[in-house]
Amino acid sequence: MTDLSGKIAVVTGANSGIGYVTARELARAGAHTVLACRDPSRGRDALARMRGEVPGARLELRRVDLASLASIREFAAGWDRERLDLLVNNAGIAMVPFARTADGFESQFGVNHLGTFALTGVLSPYLTKGCEPRVVTVSSEGQRFAPFDLGNLQGERGYRTGDIYAQSKRANLYFAMELQRRAERAGLPLRSMAVAPGLTRTNVLTGGANASRGRVYRTGIRMLMAIAFRPVEQGAKTSLYAATTPDLPGGSYIVPDGPFQLRGEPIRRVDEIAIRDAETAAKLWRLSEEFTGVGYAF
Repeated sequence: MTDLSGKIAVVTGANSGIGYVTARELARAGAHTVLACRDPSRGRDALARMRGEVPGARLELRRVDLASLASIREFAAGWDRERLDLLVNNAGIAMVPFARTADGFESQFGVNHLGTFALTGVLSPYLTKGCEPRVVTVSSEGQRFAPFDLGNLQGERGYRTGDIYAQSKRANLYFAMELQRRAERAGLPLRSMAVAPGLTRTNVLTGGANASRGRVYRTGIRMLMAIAFRPVEQGAKTSLYAATTPDLPGGSYIVPDGPFQLRGEPIRRVDEIAIRDAETAAKLWRLSEEFTGVGYAF
């Protein structure tokens, strides 16, 4: 980890899991770190715990709900700093029963992709003023299995929660790569990265909407996570690598180096289909602008 003193960072979903570890370690390295959380109560608990673990860290809590475009715009309206140096788009949901966001979008696509797209867009005026600015977007190793269909992004032709989740994570990768292309065309120094954390013991499969699932599901998932998933500190490595490695080029996709990208140390992967598919990425970008009404400063 390089010295991040003087940097201003925002981490979404920082109250637990990979987001918590990412925010904590950025703060430990000297960054002024904003915990951007949906639930104020859980956010306050995380803030207090983090301050105990990293005495003297520069931390603050701000509320944002990626399932609400109004909340996203409110977050940006309340941003009272001249710049933003690092945005880690970590928050997301996974494998949940069908539901809709406050704006009527299918929840996994709406939170994981559209919420991320909109938040990055409304913060883009501050990112363009940042010191060597970066955007890190957390995708998933599961995106490789996405039956990506621009006409079925929200399960319009049949809802299968696993397929829609994987599509939303592929959308994260398309978004990160297209953001890099557009920043380069605009002549901006912004670097956009995507990461896959590997199998990690977080509450994304057991919390939120998944908490209402039956006992068989919850028991099975907990057993699977205990056996096959790795500690959250390991899962945060790819995010921290993408956020802080000095010479990492924009447009990088960082994954674990082990079999099937499920575990291991961070490594740059260059042969993913979504990295090269600029046509689909551009189409998704235009759709995202239409859905959210959010444009970018460049």
